[in-house]
Amino acid sequence: MSTRNQVLVLNGPNLNLLGKREPEHYGAQTLSQIMAGLEAQAATLGLSLEHFQSNSEASLIDKIHQAMETVDFIIINPAALTHTSVALRDALLGVNIPFIEVHLSNVYAREPFRHHSYFSDKAVGVLSGFGADGYEFALTAAARHLAFAAE
Repeated sequence: MSTRNQVLVLNGPNLNLLGKREPEHYGAQTLSQIMAGLEAQAATLGLSLEHFQSNSEASLIDKIHQAMETVDFIIINPAALTHTSVALRDALLGVNIPFIEVHLSNVYAREPFRHHSYFSDKAVGVLSGFGADGYEFALTAAARHLAFAAE
């Protein structure tokens, strides 16, 4: 009997406001709607999916630490923590789980302070500017990464 690879999707500060906050940048879908679509896609890809959102850096770090023994891949939208959180970066490096960084908006077409990421240089890949589709692209890429790693 084969086991399903476990993917953890982490969403950082203010992403609980998706659909309400700046829809011109982040789209009209809520986080719940995006995650429901991702759950359906994960089932099709033969993956188990867990998702977690927090406005607290500490809670996100705790979730990453808990993932060490059970999660095979992380998809993370660190939101504003992208530009500030060495602690979140260190947590990801500490658990040694491959990850993809996702941003709904094209951070490089926005304010200069959004152009720097503490995660990009360690990520398997970065998706920015594709809206909610970026999560779907990331999940497909994670599935392929895990399949190649299993060979």
